[in-house]
Amino acid sequence: MPRYKLTIEYDGTPFVGWQRQADALSVQEALETAILAFSGEDVRTQTAGRTDAGVHALGQVAHFDLEREWDPFRISEALNFHLKPHPVAILACEAVGGDFEARFSATARHYEYRILNRRARPALEASRVWHVSVPLDAEAMHKAAKPLLGKHDFTTFRSAQCQANSPIRTLDRLDVSREGEMVVIRASARSFLHHQVRSLVGSLKLVGEGKWAVADVRAALETRDRTRCGAMAPSAGLYLVAVDY
Repeated sequence: MPRYKLTIEYDGTPFVGWQRQADALSVQEALETAILAFSGEDVRTQTAGRTDAGVHALGQVAHFDLEREWDPFRISEALNFHLKPHPVAILACEAVGGDFEARFSATARHYEYRILNRRARPALEASRVWHVSVPLDAEAMHKAAKPLLGKHDFTTFRSAQCQANSPIRTLDRLDVSREGEMVVIRASARSFLHHQVRSLVGSLKLVGEGKWAVADVRAALETRDRTRCGAMAPSAGLYLVAVDY
């Protein structure tokens, strides 16, 4: 049975997240409806990361199987046609082996969080950034992020509903930089806990505001206590940038 890998871009604003839900539209449902429209096959896709409601993707990856072989270029063209008017675009489609798994074959996931740091509210990017009007010290945020690198118990920075078997994760990258009016946080790891990136950003923002000292983020990590986490950053500023295989 032929298997196909998709690289997908989407604006998460109108969706309830990646995963299908009974009462609202998800990215997965929009994609699978488009696959049915061109192929006549009712399939289920599997993805590298089940993004939450309002989270965006620049390089989400999914795979699916079809009964017959199709030219990958024709698949991408057909899907982009049938996905209209949803804000979802297929950037690439390729045939892969049957052992490829969008989730389990991934070796790294890369996320980016964007904070618009200015007095004026965003007119064009309201659903694509976190607007923080008070000045943020991006350098202090970057310093506070460094002790979080490596292998740790991230209980403090995961959702209470997280279904992962273990809170242990290895964070390979957590950088904070200012790019004009934007403060950008970039995070990379093989895998993340539910709400881990947004929880980390929420705590780093407190450092940027001067409400926490640099050492307070490391101290919160070491407590392994969810109540010690800063308020979680909203979903609008989070992007799944790429997945490595």
